Amino acid sequence: MSESSITHPVKESLSTRVVTKNQSLDEQGLLRRRINLVLDSNQSNYFEVDALPYVNFSSNDYLGLSTSPIIIDALYQGAKDYGVGSTASPLVVGYSQAHLQLEQTLCDATGHEAALLFCSGFSANTALMKTLFNETDLVLADKLIHASIIDGVQDSGAKLKRFTHNELESAKSHLERFKPSALITESVFSMDGDLAPLVELSALCQQHQCWLIVDDAHGFGVLGENGLGASRMSDEIKIDAQLVTFGKAMGGQGAAILGSQELIDFLVANARQYIYSTALSPASAVAAYAAIKVIKEQPELREKLSNNISCFRQACAEHDIKLTDSQTAIQPIILGNSAKTMAVAKRLKEHGFWLGAIRPPTVPKDASRLRLTLNANHCQKDILALVGVLASILSDD
Repeated sequence: MSESSITHPVKESLSTRVVTKNQSLDEQGLLRRRINLVLDSNQSNYFEVDALPYVNFSSNDYLGLSTSPIIIDALYQGAKDYGVGSTASPLVVGYSQAHLQLEQTLCDATGHEAALLFCSGFSANTALMKTLFNETDLVLADKLIHASIIDGVQDSGAKLKRFTHNELESAKSHLERFKPSALITESVFSMDGDLAPLVELSALCQQHQCWLIVDDAHGFGVLGENGLGASRMSDEIKIDAQLVTFGKAMGGQGAAILGSQELIDFLVANARQYIYSTALSPASAVAAYAAIKVIKEQPELREKLSNNISCFRQACAEHDIKLTDSQTAIQPIILGNSAKTMAVAKRLKEHGFWLGAIRPPTVPKDASRLRLTLNANHCQKDILALVGVLASILSDD
């Protein structure tokens, strides 16, 4: 057969692909768009969009540290001492005393031997998974693990199996059946706000000689002894690799992987995201170091957060608003239908309240929800006002 007679499939142009996909997502109400905020310089819970004021119930700034004068001063001093950027990858000239100090402080806080800094939690998770595993591994994970973990495992070539969310019997049967190299879970699940049974999962992993890897992004700063995360929740918990992020309860930017010295040495030598990326800015490292000190020394921040969670849940109970069992700062209100979720979020905005409207594919089909997050700086007046408006909107449907 001559080359001229071969029929090739019609190839879609990139421009057509982009336009078609955007149109499809827009028709389904799933096209994500950025918003341009004008922030209150003193309080992250208030901002403006298109000159309209809103109370923010969407951020992950659980302790309100993003606007803490202590952290702001630390960032400023870090920039004065080290400059605003690291200027190179960590293995060239991008690794400074600020980075070393933060890594050592994280180890002291969590009990791990060594730490490795990244610019984001997503890059840290994908680097760990992609570098640690290969095609000979089978990895077991909770059904609701973060997208960064899924991407990293898939990139590694390992086979991924998932057990039913937070169900120990499902985890046990999968461990017995598949004999995985590692089990991966989160400490606090980002969309549901519930806690993983880490004591029990740790015991199972030790029994089956399987690593336990914990994404502690939403736990570090608010869980465990002195707020120092998953590894400090119980002496019975043994974590082989732990991820913490600086952009949530710590109020800053960046992330770290914590584990044995051997693991960190392995990642330094092999993790492409670490080797070929400009290092986290030293100023951000100084700010994160200051945030850890505040978390340890100011337990009243966690108490304020706990009081606000209780206030919200009690008010919802009084208004017959159905909640999940979450006792953390993440309080999902599951409405099911994507269109309804967007409509309720829109009406809340009309009353000056900004909540996340979470739809597929971030959550499963028919599990669309309002994702409300509380922090230590919320005032109870705003919380009660939000619940009152939400109850009125839901009663109209």
